[in-house]
Amino acid sequence: MPQSFLGIGWGFPIAPDAGGALEIAAYEESVRQSVWIVLGTAKGERAMRPDFGCGIHDLVFERNTVATAGRVTQSVRDALLMFEPRIELVDVSATPQNGGEVMQISIDYRVRATNNAFNLVFPFYLQRASR
Repeated sequence: MPQSFLGIGWGFPIAPDAGGALEIAAYEESVRQSVWIVLGTAKGERAMRPDFGCGIHDLVFERNTVATAGRVTQSVRDALLMFEPRIELVDVSATPQNGGEVMQISIDYRVRATNNAFNLVFPFYLQRASR
């Protein structure tokens, strides 16, 4: 069965279910949570895996512009290609939100084992930069 290659493990964030056992993330939900973890982890944050994570966190003090959106898009693409082999990236885009500190990152991907397509939207919060 193709889904058996996707894995089953603890859900993220780790929390108990109604019966007191740890919540489980299985198959495509495990993949979705893995994508979220890659994007939410800054490079150098994990002591034993300093290369793991996404470079968008280095851009947190950049201005919310189209140029920054291009750098964010490339960082996300590089991180997911490196750390999530269970997916095929269809599209990655980052859109500066008007007048705010949020850049909306949209990721379209296909799970290789099942050929099911998904979209994940990740809000990236930029600090207010001086003008």
